Amino acid sequence: MLRIPTFLTRLSLFTLAATVLIGPATANLSADLDPKAITVQLPKEIKWTKGNGSESAVLVGDPSKPGIYVVLQKWLPHNNSRPHSHPNDRYITVISGTWWVNTGANYDPAGFKPVPAGSFVVHTAKEIHYDGARDEECVLQIVGMGPATSTPASAPAK
Repeated sequence: MLRIPTFLTRLSLFTLAATVLIGPATANLSADLDPKAITVQLPKEIKWTKGNGSESAVLVGDPSKPGIYVVLQKWLPHNNSRPHSHPNDRYITVISGTWWVNTGANYDPAGFKPVPAGSFVVHTAKEIHYDGARDEECVLQIVGMGPATSTPASAPAK
């Protein structure tokens, strides 16, 4: 039918026009706002720190000190943590990709459960879990109270 190509053409033109019109506006976004009222950090301005199989970016606070913090955690493909716990609750939103999680002291990557983008998860204080990424990177926003430490779990004796 001719309607599908016409619709797709219009959608493509709308997307192109929106990109051309909105793109320059976001470039000057911070310059047009009162920094006492609002602070904007565009994706290109976020400073990522490389870790072992992951990257992180501190957005608010300092996870190593007492107080609230907000961190972006990017799990790189085929990387994950080993069983561990945290002293405080952590509140996590999956921003992109699929996050793979499991619980318990026995490391069992075959038992990972997928958590899709848009999901909200609570890591309960002192409870054992492990997590990471499979075939694609995933980005998480983690909110918690510092200091944010991680205690490795001991596997139970067999």
